Amino acid sequence: MKTFLLSCVFACMASGAMAQGYQFTDEVKVPATSVKNQAASGTCWCFATTSFMESELLRMGKGEYDLSEMFIVRQKYINQMKDNYLRRGKGNVGQGSLSPTWMHAFEQVGIVPEEVYHGINYDSDRHNHEELASYVESISETAIKLRSNSPEYQELVNSLFDIYFGKVPEKFTYQGKEYTPKSFAASLGLDMNNYVELTSFTHQPYYQKFDIEVPDNWEHQLMYNLPLDEMMQTMDYALKNGYSVCWDGDVSEKGFSFINGVAINPEVNSVDTYSGTDRARFEKMNPNERLEEVYKFEHPYPEVNVTPEIRQKGYETFVTTDDHLMHITGITKDQNGTKYYITKNSWGTERNRFGGYLNMSESFVKAKTIYILVHKDAIPKEIKAKLGIQ
Repeated sequence: MKTFLLSCVFACMASGAMAQGYQFTDEVKVPATSVKNQAASGTCWCFATTSFMESELLRMGKGEYDLSEMFIVRQKYINQMKDNYLRRGKGNVGQGSLSPTWMHAFEQVGIVPEEVYHGINYDSDRHNHEELASYVESISETAIKLRSNSPEYQELVNSLFDIYFGKVPEKFTYQGKEYTPKSFAASLGLDMNNYVELTSFTHQPYYQKFDIEVPDNWEHQLMYNLPLDEMMQTMDYALKNGYSVCWDGDVSEKGFSFINGVAINPEVNSVDTYSGTDRARFEKMNPNERLEEVYKFEHPYPEVNVTPEIRQKGYETFVTTDDHLMHITGITKDQNGTKYYITKNSWGTERNRFGGYLNMSESFVKAKTIYILVHKDAIPKEIKAKLGIQ
């Protein structure tokens, strides 16, 4: 649920040596801003969507921006606490969320540059929301217990975020011009109506919207449901036409290795996909032993042919969960010709082969995607027509 605190991040990173046996040749790369670090905060949803929007500004010829993630995170918490109160405590006040939350907050309060609002108003050089999140939960519970949505409660909520994030500037100067958060947002030329979420599951009708059933969809955003091949076709079309993709999915499997810079979905149940010395060795192993061999990341292995049925089973058995958001910025292939998606993470640049990026295999993405966010013009015309998108 996008609550990857620093200790969890390092645990994921410590899964073996660098995958030097993987050699990649990039085919498509969309411009992106520098890699950031969410550190000990469950805010990947905001870092990924902010990065996506920064790439949109580059694509639109607006120049390079470093937008404030915590300005959006602050408003998200406020919205969450209000929603949770009205739901009598049955809402979600956790750190996680989804891309639509970014867009809703942007439309509500605008945005500011990172240099204006960095959101660290406490004794730390990195984001750390452990203490803040505890207070958010406690204050929310108290308000519900007292049945009090009083002016004093609202003042307490704002004071909490003033203490941890800093006060919101009414006006600020950026590159010689004076702005409010809303006027700065307007100057960027980003229209939230241009962005749509796409998913692919068989338990809902295709080409219709539905409320995806993950805890961090606390705003009950409706997403378009596509057949798996068409969701993947849209990703490829977007990237090949200069649009990036914001990605939400599962990163809890051993095949996801940040330190090695790869995310794979290896086929170990059938040795028929292997040849030569690999096949001879694998024939003597059980599936668990094969996985141990594959997860040494010494070189690429064959991957699972993911079908809609395989994908659906992962979702319905909670093997595929809503873990983490990242920003897909390109397509690459390994030495065997296997396709991967170049993916910008928000875990900093240390202890990672590709400076904060990793390459997710096509099989991994097919199996582990919860949804993607794209510009509506990044969708092929025939698929847009099926969805009724103008």
